[in-house]
Amino acid sequence: MSSAPHRFPPYPIRGVRVLHRKQNCAPHFAEIEVDFEPAADGFVFEVAEGLTVEYEPVTDVPRFFAAVAAGIKEHLDLPEHGLVAATRVVLRQARADTFGSHELAFRIAGYLAARKALEDTGTP
Repeated sequence: MSSAPHRFPPYPIRGVRVLHRKQNCAPHFAEIEVDFEPAADGFVFEVAEGLTVEYEPVTDVPRFFAAVAAGIKEHLDLPEHGLVAATRVVLRQARADTFGSHELAFRIAGYLAARKALEDTGTP
């Protein structure tokens, strides 16, 4: 008999900050702050109203935000967590750098933010 999956997050988790920086021939740079809140069902990702990121070209910024969402969702969907993600995630802050910011860097930052939030709740 298996136990029912846990819902994530069990309570609001605010101010999860991640700085993903890797220095090498293919640098990575992404800094984010997100809130995880319980939702009725499923996964919802929102960008806080008025959030701006100084980065050129500005057309890349929405792709960075989408990559954060993808990284978070990817980590929460791992079967070994044994949970149901009923989550509203709000991106509160983001910072990009001309050298090293790209979609992969933001996807990894999102993945790390989800991992940090799971650790904060004691979920493996």
